[in-house]
Formats: sequence, C-alpha cells, structure tokens
Amino acid sequence: MTSLDSVQALRNSDDSAASTFFELLEIFTSQLLEDYVAFKSEHNNFISEQSLDDAALTRKMRLLTLASIASSTGQSRSLPYSNIASSLKIDADDVEMWVIDVIRAGLVEGKLSQQKQMFLIHRSTYRVFGDQQWREVAGRLDMWRSSLIGVLGVIRQEKAGLIAQKERELREVEAKVNGSGGGYRRNQQREAIDVGLD
Repeated sequence: MTSLDSVQALRNSDDSAASTFFELLEIFTSQLLEDYVAFKSEHNNFISEQSLDDAALTRKMRLLTLASIASSTGQSRSLPYSNIASSLKIDADDVEMWVIDVIRAGLVEGKLSQQKQMFLIHRSTYRVFGDQQWREVAGRLDMWRSSLIGVLGVIRQEKAGLIAQKERELREVEAKVNGSGGGYRRNQQREAIDVGLD
C-alpha cells in the first residue's frame, strides 16, 4: 500500500498532517511498538487531535510487533517470555494473554511452554516481504534441503542393507537346498551299490 503513487504523494505533501499520516502508516506497515511510542513523543497530541483511538492503535501495534519478532526468530523458532514482555512493554504476567491474542488474530501459530517460559513458533506472518524475508525463506529451504538429503542418504543406506540381507538369505536357502539335494543323490548311489552287492 505504501508503494502506491497516491500514498507516496503524502510523504512529500505540503500538508504537514498528510506527511505525518504517511509516517504513521509506515510505522503500522513495518515498524515496532517502540517506533509508535517515539512517534507519539515526537508528534505531541497528533493522535488525539486527529480523533484516533490511542488504546486501539497501541493494541494493534503490540500485535504487529509480536508478529514481527516471531518472524525474525530464525531457525530457533522460539521466543522467550522476557523478550516478548520487553518488546511489547508489558508485565511478564501478561505475555500469555498477548500471545493468545496474536494467535487468535491469525498472525502467528505456535504453542506456549510455561515450563520453559518460551513461545514455540510454528508459523508466522511477515508484515512486509522484501529482500530480507526472501533471504530467510532461502535459508529455510536450504536447511530443509540438507535435512532431506540426509534422510534420503539414510533411506538409501537402509535399502542397500536390506537388499544385501535378502541376498544373503537367498544364498543360504540355495545352499541348504543344494546341500540336501546332494545328500539325497549320494544316498541313492549307496543304495544302488548295496543292491548290486546282494
């Protein structure tokens, strides 16, 4: 949305309120709660003058911030309660409530580990998808590829071992069949010799 020409025009608008709205839009598009707090400090009374609901905006920024930090966990895919409390500027006791809210909003999927005091992330939504996000996706795909190559190697090794075992079993069966068949023929020859002697 911020890349639209009409929206970009607000950035350089002579109307200070328009350019301030653009700045606020950018914060909600890609930045964190601390940026929103800094915006309010820099633009004193702008939120109230524009009849915006600060409580609703703060709540939305907390949800978006949690989604952003969940997306940036990398390969660990886990987020300590302490990090969440610090990023959202909330008490540690309220962390689980906010995590449940962000899951309900469909921004993140995961589960809470009260014992480890961690939020274990299964899936998270990127607010902005740019070069950094593509690099993260490429990194995860490389990791999955390496894992699959390892699994494929184990499967091939097990398959080769199974084939070798079946071949050994088949040779053992053939040896037993040939061994007992040879014994039967020797017994017939002995019997024929015995009959001839009689």
